[in-house]
Amino acid sequence: MSSADLRRLDREIRVTAKKLEAVRRGELWPLNGRERRAMTRAVAGGAYRTLRGRSTGHAEQQIESTGSAAEMRLSAELTALHGERQRLITEAAQIKAAKKSSGWW
Repeated sequence: MSSADLRRLDREIRVTAKKLEAVRRGELWPLNGRERRAMTRAVAGGAYRTLRGRSTGHAEQQIESTGSAAEMRLSAELTALHGERQRLITEAAQIKAAKKSSGWW
């Protein structure tokens, strides 16, 4: 393990955490293409129904479910990145301990 790997993982963790916070605030930039299309479809459908004077319940529900799915995806990504970072640190510690214990004695 090199410190470059840890720096790369730390950067990915920061970026993913930033994306997660943005999704929680309701921003659209961190969404992937599929989620963005679903959100756009729901907004357009809700606007059309509002224009016609009808209820927007389904569109609001779709927007909410798309946002929560994106939040779950980013949360899972963040958990996986933390796990990978911990694995690298543990692996490096084991290698260091093995080198230390195998002295020239």
